[in-house]
Amino acid sequence: MDNKDIAGLLYPDVNIDIEDIFKRYPKRKLKEGAVVTRFAPSPTGFMHIGNFFQAFISYNLAKNTDGVLFLRIEDTDEKRKIKEAKAVIYEVLERFGIKFDEYQTLDGKDVGEYGPYVQSQREMIYKAFAKKLVSEGKAFPCFCKKTEGKEDVLKQRETKFNEDDEKEYDPCRDLSYDEVKAHIDRGDSFAIRLKTKNTGTERIKFYDLIKGELEAKANAKDFVIVKSDGIPPYAFAHAIDDTLMGTTVAVRGEEYISSTPAHLELFEALGFEPIKYCHNPLICKIGENGNRRKISKRYDPEADMRYYFVNGYPTDSVLEYLLNMINSGFEIWRKNNPDKPWTEFKFGINDITAVAPIFDMVKLNDISKNVIVKMSGEELYKNWLNYAKEFDGELAQILEKDEQKYIRLCQMDRDGAAKPRKDIYNYSMMKEYFDYIFSAPKDYELAQEDKEKAKEFIAEYLKAFKMPNSNEEWFNDVKALAGTLGYATDNKLYKQNPDAYKGNVAKACEFIRVAITGHKNSPTLFTIMSILGEDEVKERLKNAF
Repeated sequence: MDNKDIAGLLYPDVNIDIEDIFKRYPKRKLKEGAVVTRFAPSPTGFMHIGNFFQAFISYNLAKNTDGVLFLRIEDTDEKRKIKEAKAVIYEVLERFGIKFDEYQTLDGKDVGEYGPYVQSQREMIYKAFAKKLVSEGKAFPCFCKKTEGKEDVLKQRETKFNEDDEKEYDPCRDLSYDEVKAHIDRGDSFAIRLKTKNTGTERIKFYDLIKGELEAKANAKDFVIVKSDGIPPYAFAHAIDDTLMGTTVAVRGEEYISSTPAHLELFEALGFEPIKYCHNPLICKIGENGNRRKISKRYDPEADMRYYFVNGYPTDSVLEYLLNMINSGFEIWRKNNPDKPWTEFKFGINDITAVAPIFDMVKLNDISKNVIVKMSGEELYKNWLNYAKEFDGELAQILEKDEQKYIRLCQMDRDGAAKPRKDIYNYSMMKEYFDYIFSAPKDYELAQEDKEKAKEFIAEYLKAFKMPNSNEEWFNDVKALAGTLGYATDNKLYKQNPDAYKGNVAKACEFIRVAITGHKNSPTLFTIMSILGEDEVKERLKNAF
């Protein structure tokens, strides 16, 4: 059999010299220790948090070593490709500030010297290497109708090989030149399979940058490296692209560990030095049965990265939470460096957790509260307004109509406060959180047994009401009135004999707070009254309960 002639039959129009390809992609000049890594998503509908997790790890590894991060769109799977998905990928990455040194713009311009950065535009390169492998007898054409290990192939294997044989050789692996030519002359489509050198008994060891040395059964399958439509699957494309583009570390999910023996055999067949793999653990959730499960786009809306900006989470909140999942040391660092930006936290490959992190919305919200509480009132207002402009146009008009009013609202218990309130964790909740500013309450958080007392106290308070000039003045006015109406002004005395009083001053203040806001808890009531104005405060007191 003349393998070169068979390769010529399969790829008559592919005349690219492999040496010329390598000249086109020279070895990168890097400083010592610099990491070259990539984010290589497939445009399949949306950005999964697991994919973004890999992007964020890659981003930090490159940034922390003065290395290179490039974006490669792996769009070779036509069945899964969605037209708008590429734009979604770019939007998410831009919103979260993940910047690449090399990439292709949405309008098709390559930025960098190692493009094209979209796999569908690299087809001739893949064909050149496929032709090379066939000519060397390391790969062969497969003309089976279904070439990805489907039923007809399995039936042929059953008749050709002993059932106890662990090999998964393909029935087309030893076709003669004449047999191949006959298929080509008939116009039969073909896939290309790697001709494995293994028998099914070998084991190999390989090193993972997170998990250390691993051992597994060596590949013994003639797996597809070019599909019948001429497009390479992930294994073949990534081996070629990462080699030519100078990738030093490939970050990918640990679900690829089982495929690594096949990938390493492919690197060897191509004559490439294997790249280093960093298999990150998968993000999990605790299911209803108490067991871990992979976070899922089917069951978990937070698996879609768009969830976070649709719901108004600051990007820093999400990124800091991901850092917590990547490296538990970040939480300690943040505690010791409360005012530093997260970008000053450095970690290397050895610091990445090997244990699957558990996604916890409560933890994310707690981190987000700490991010938002550091914002000034004006900054919070601007962020809230920008969110509203995109997702709630009616609210945006209200916020813009009286800017100073809503800046004051956002400043409550924040600017200069010794212990600023930590109630807000995203911008989408602020409209409901501050509902009492937009309209008078319709419901009141007040126990039924307190309503008559509250009505009586509010009626007397309204008679004597004057707009206070300070929180201290407001409290003193309430305290004085409460004392005349039978409320305890000394809390120690009240605790000693509560039945002797209608309540204490705290209860009186609660009545006023609920009458104005509808809630038992709120930011400083004096500030709320100042924002609402005297006429609105009187109106609410008059109509309360």
